[in-house]
Amino acid sequence: MSNFKNLEYILDHHFDSKSCRHYVNGFVNVLHCHHYATLYAQLADDAGMLDGKLLLAESCEDVFYDVLKKYYIENGICSIRDKINIAEQYYSATGLGKIHFQKAGPESGYTELTHSHVDEGWIKKWGTRDKPVNFMTQGFISAVFSLLFDTPRRSFEVFEEESIVSGATKSSFKIVRK
Repeated sequence: MSNFKNLEYILDHHFDSKSCRHYVNGFVNVLHCHHYATLYAQLADDAGMLDGKLLLAESCEDVFYDVLKKYYIENGICSIRDKINIAEQYYSATGLGKIHFQKAGPESGYTELTHSHVDEGWIKKWGTRDKPVNFMTQGFISAVFSLLFDTPRRSFEVFEEESIVSGATKSSFKIVRK
């Protein structure tokens, strides 16, 4: 029987009083509440001419890709299992919610979000709706899959198939390689 040791995500938080900036593991980090995150999700949703949802997802993909890649390299994290473990912990540590990568392959995958600060904030502010709001999470998932399978950014499309904001008990995401 094999025993596996789960790695623990190490969060090194530093506040620079001169610049009034928070840093987490060397990257500038904006600490936010779910109401604030909900507002910029709505802003992205409203910005149809700019495809704001895609813009927010891709911006998040870029940031999360850089943050996680640096963390993986600096901590010698190489296996897919360990990368997933750290990504799940990082998502929670940054206050976005609770994510679980259920299936991950080089061509496709499936991820569940069992707790979402954006969905919760949206429901508290405006109630439920029939369309998903997890554009940031789509970018996060895309970044993780690119790192898992050593592909360039934008290699994966992420589709939110069911959503907490629409009344589901969890949000589920289908991931497909482009």
